[in-house]
Amino acid sequence: MTKILLVEDNEMNRDMLTRRLERKGFEVVIAVDGQAGVDMASCSSPDIILMDLSLPVIDGWEATRKIKADPATHSIPVIALTAHAMAGDEQKALQAGCNDYDTKPIDLKRLLGKIETLLGSV
Repeated sequence: MTKILLVEDNEMNRDMLTRRLERKGFEVVIAVDGQAGVDMASCSSPDIILMDLSLPVIDGWEATRKIKADPATHSIPVIALTAHAMAGDEQKALQAGCNDYDTKPIDLKRLLGKIETLLGSV
């Protein structure tokens, strides 16, 4: 079963996306802030990370940089998620180490396509 680490501080977004992903057959583990996301990336061995960019403690940009700087987690694909898409955010996310970028509200079909592209057939 493919394990997704969802790093999301908004409870409503977290619950909705978790339910939708679990219905598609994914195992979902959750972190509610950027530092917890970094910690969970190390200890839960996810196949892919969905990283909100606006997070407490450390933001998604910094959390992604830390994950990509750690030899134990650097190869885990990260998809940045943001509700506040601004010009240049996608480029900034890619420079921080994200493998892809998606906007909220989440279009599940589009997001699943990005997950499949990064992981191969899931």
